[in-house]
Amino acid sequence: MKIPFNWPHMTGKELYNIAESHFNGRLAGDGPFTKKCHDWLEVNGHTHRALLTNSCTASLEMSALLLDVKAGDEIIMPSYTFVSTANAFVLRGATPVFVDIRQDTLNLDETKIERAITNKTRAIVPVHYAGVGCEMDSILDTAGHYGLSVIEDAAQGLMATYKGKPLGSLGKLGAFSFHETKNIISGEGGALFVNDQALAEKAEIIREKGTNRSQFFRGEVDKYTWQEVGSSYLPGELIAAFLWAQLEDAEKITEARLRSWDYYHSLLADAESQGYLNRPIIPSECGHNAHLYYVILPEHIDRNRILFKMKTAGIGAVFHYVPLHSSPAGKKYGRVSGELRNTEVLSKQLIRLPLWVGLSKEQQETVVQVLLDALRSNINV
Repeated sequence: MKIPFNWPHMTGKELYNIAESHFNGRLAGDGPFTKKCHDWLEVNGHTHRALLTNSCTASLEMSALLLDVKAGDEIIMPSYTFVSTANAFVLRGATPVFVDIRQDTLNLDETKIERAITNKTRAIVPVHYAGVGCEMDSILDTAGHYGLSVIEDAAQGLMATYKGKPLGSLGKLGAFSFHETKNIISGEGGALFVNDQALAEKAEIIREKGTNRSQFFRGEVDKYTWQEVGSSYLPGELIAAFLWAQLEDAEKITEARLRSWDYYHSLLADAESQGYLNRPIIPSECGHNAHLYYVILPEHIDRNRILFKMKTAGIGAVFHYVPLHSSPAGKKYGRVSGELRNTEVLSKQLIRLPLWVGLSKEQQETVVQVLLDALRSNINV
């Protein structure tokens, strides 16, 4: 039985929406389906302004432009994240400052932020790993005390909350992904949440090649011209049409993923009590979205052996990020604040298990059985 790591979920309405856009001859960005997506995200995401983008990477790049990040600025972030979190600011000449993660959630350790702050620090970028919220109250308090902006990297965070508030709505800006591997998808795509009303108009301008084209189409100006440094960050209408089908079913998709997540969690409870692995920890104040299910192996276990045996059995289990501070570009463009022991240890021991809408209980039982057999044989080597 082959069980892939991910299988994109289709609601059945995506092609109908795409055909409607095609029939209406509306293919460029910011059409009717884009508006529907914007409205849905603003209402359900509790944000002042939501803007679809080409990717979460594009949303982060827009954030750097919106905050006028310049050469010499420093941006605090975890090392355990995707390269886009750092790239967006390095492109503006800024320096990523890498801080360790928490052992329980693998999120940015809020207690390590303050000592990373210098007179060059401009912003903090918490990454909500696996759709589990960072300790945002503390992060926002620290940011407020030092006059820093908070940009939430909520690439994995749609439909998840922190103390009842949607992820991405708590900082000044929030960046989301609709990549094929995410819960809610459009193949490629993303969104920017603009929670600071003062930045909304500038965000529209940056997204539209630096022009006030959006205001022109709303009849607010009689012509549009170049206003700011910007780029083409908006997706085509066919992407929005696909995404709209997903957003309409977002609650059902999340519920299905949570059922699979909970079943893994129950299946692996005994293995955790026996010391074979550690399961994910969800703080009580966080409402997660079951973006992924991972296990942490003990330090003496060779993860590569486990992954090889799972691959041989047809199981699509994978590791995750290589810490940015250990990468060639991370060493060249960033700096480290303090020890990053959790980052270095946990990144080498984490395995992500298959999780997608439609994954059967039988398949999950097979995944767990193969994982535990591999762990037992590894221990007996």
